[in-house]
Amino acid sequence: MRIYLIGYMASGKSGLGRELAEALGYGFTDTDDLFEERYRISINDFFGKYGEEVFRRLEKDILQETIQLNNAVIATGGGTPCFFDNMEVIRRAGLVIYLEMDAANLAGRLSQVRRKRPLLKDIPPAELPGKVEAQLAERDPIYRRADIIISADRPDLVKLVSAIRSRVGNR
Repeated sequence: MRIYLIGYMASGKSGLGRELAEALGYGFTDTDDLFEERYRISINDFFGKYGEEVFRRLEKDILQETIQLNNAVIATGGGTPCFFDNMEVIRRAGLVIYLEMDAANLAGRLSQVRRKRPLLKDIPPAELPGKVEAQLAERDPIYRRADIIISADRPDLVKLVSAIRSRVGNR
């Protein structure tokens, strides 16, 4: 079984993913980490050197590799489900959980780490909330195609594990 965590950048996919994997006795994989390990370059530097289009093609290849994993929680990049047919790939490959968070909270989190996010590093601080809100509005309909939607503000791990077990039992 594969469980994919999707949501906007800084919604907590990696942190919750590790906790969820431990609670389920699964392995944990972060597609951004896989990318950086494979290509031996940070995503931020990769964007600067090769651009988003090349990144998205290679990101799709990394996503395809996760289909081979078993008993794994997989945190995807914030944009991963929004390009090509990636959301369909994710939905066919496993259970999909959307970590939902409003734009204001996301912008607050991102203001602390903006320079590490290639799509936001050149956005002036005053424009960050508007940029996050606009991009989230575009992505949210795709994210909402997940099997389970939870609040990323204060995720309840016990309830999430119960919901997963209930869903898995019905598959």
